[in-house]
Amino acid sequence: MSAEEPTRERVLDLIVSEGPVSVAELADDLCLTPAGIRRHLSHLIGLGHIVEREAPGRHERGRGRPARCYVATPEGQKALTSAYASVAVDALGFLRKAGGLEAFVAEEAQRLERALAERIDQSAPLVDRVDALAAALSDRGYAASVRPLPGGFALQLCQGHCPVLTVAEASPEWCEAETRALSRALGVHVQRLSTLAGGAHVCTTNIPLAMAGGRQS
Repeated sequence: MSAEEPTRERVLDLIVSEGPVSVAELADDLCLTPAGIRRHLSHLIGLGHIVEREAPGRHERGRGRPARCYVATPEGQKALTSAYASVAVDALGFLRKAGGLEAFVAEEAQRLERALAERIDQSAPLVDRVDALAAALSDRGYAASVRPLPGGFALQLCQGHCPVLTVAEASPEWCEAETRALSRALGVHVQRLSTLAGGAHVCTTNIPLAMAGGRQS
């Protein structure tokens, strides 16, 4: 993280909560110079996290450039997750102490399983079911892909992103329940080989095929 990242996050946070907001308002609220604010705004615009628009209200023409303000994009909303993730981790800690974590994780896994199963035709060959699973996961933000392993005896499901990574890091039960949900959604046994929460660069799940060739049901 760069030295400016915390300040940039504060700028984005204020735009998300108060936008449309002007340079002057941001500078006043954050006790920064307008030049400093504009530097952060330029970076956030480049990331696609905010956009510039004309300030609300009527503006007379011929009196210089209309006042400008800034609002967050959907990408900016998604990028500002650290505070919410912290609350989620605290909530998991409370549930663990209260004895309710296992039930909560199981319910969330069942919800994931149902959403995935709706996208999978259980009568289709296994490779097609895995492709459908990967597409469903990607739609939920997991950046999933499938690749065959040498010999044609197994497929490997790769998830390049985890939308609940902070929570999964704080609760190993989460990844275990997710693996069971994948298995039940496919209707076959699967084996989780690595996870982002465990420090790997990608979540990998091994899906054995009954026979070489990969067209099994």
